[in-house]
This record gives sequence, structure tokens and C-alpha cells, in this order.
Amino acid sequence: MNLRHFLIPFLLQGLVVPAMASSDQAEKRLQTAVNEVLEVANATSNQEALATALRPVLQKHLSFEAMTRRAVGPGWRQFSDDQKKQATQSFTTLIIRTYSSKFTPGEHPEVQYKATMTPAAGRVEIPTSLLYQGSRYNVTYRLEQAEGWKITDVLIEGVSLVANYRSQFDAEFKKGGANAVVGALSQSVAKK
Repeated sequence: MNLRHFLIPFLLQGLVVPAMASSDQAEKRLQTAVNEVLEVANATSNQEALATALRPVLQKHLSFEAMTRRAVGPGWRQFSDDQKKQATQSFTTLIIRTYSSKFTPGEHPEVQYKATMTPAAGRVEIPTSLLYQGSRYNVTYRLEQAEGWKITDVLIEGVSLVANYRSQFDAEFKKGGANAVVGALSQSVAKK
């Protein structure tokens, strides 16, 4: 037996352990995020205050820049730095407001975590089952590793949040480019 054949199992084992450890870190990060969101939701009594209270928690755990970039799609390259900043800020507000409006004060969802999937290096998908107000929902969180693990998309019953917005932003972009997307986002945020 030559040395290479002897070392291959050890080298492969070394490659597998960090990947498993990495997905464990992603799962812990998601669980921490969910727990922090639920703590804030349980401590807040109205929707408007909830959106304000959730903002720092969600900004810590979600990559709104990555979500905005993907929701806009290829047109993102044509945005100026200022337009990217405006779009990201408005999209962040829109997502936080939409997300917080789904909570009912006093209701406590049950979350069950399923086996983590790793579609590519530095990316994981963590499926969950959520029991909320008597209904069960399948929610999958997509996380990417960049300065720690951050959520970059949420699929609810198989529907991607990012892809849903992308179809809307694509239509706006085709109408009037980056200005149209930024304007549509600003109008959505202004509606309250």
C-alpha cells in the first residue's frame, strides 16, 4: 500500500468534517435568529411597534443587500451606487413590514427543524415545519456564508420570497430601468 492510498481516507474525512461543522453553524444561526424574532414578537403588543422592534434583529440575520440584488436580477448591474443603496433600504423596510404583519400578538408558532441540505459550498437550505394558528406551513430558509451565516431567501410552501419580488421588479425594470424599480419600491414603502 503506498502512502497516498493510506492518506486519502484521512484527507477525505478532513474535508467532510468542516462541511458538517459549517452546516451545524448555519443551523445554529437560524435557530438563534428564529428565537430572537419570537422573543421580540412575544414582547411587542402591536404591529407598528413590532416592525420597529424586529428591524435590528432581522438586519443582523438577513442579507438584505443580497436579497435586493437577487430580487432585481441582472438589471442590478445597471443601478448606480446610490440607486443600489436606495433600493436596498426600501426593500429592507418592505420586507420587515411585510414579515412583521404576519405575526399576531399572543400567538406562538412551533418550529420544527429538518435535515440541512448543502446545495453548494458556503450555501445551505434548512427546511422547517411551522405550526401557526392551527395551520402547518413548510418554510425553507436559504443561508449563505459571508461574514458568518446570513439568510438570503425564504421559501414558504415552495414559493421563494426573492423570486416573487423578482417578477415584479423585472416588469418595473423593463418599463423604466433602475429609476422605475427604485420609484416602485419607494411607493410601496410610502403606502404603509
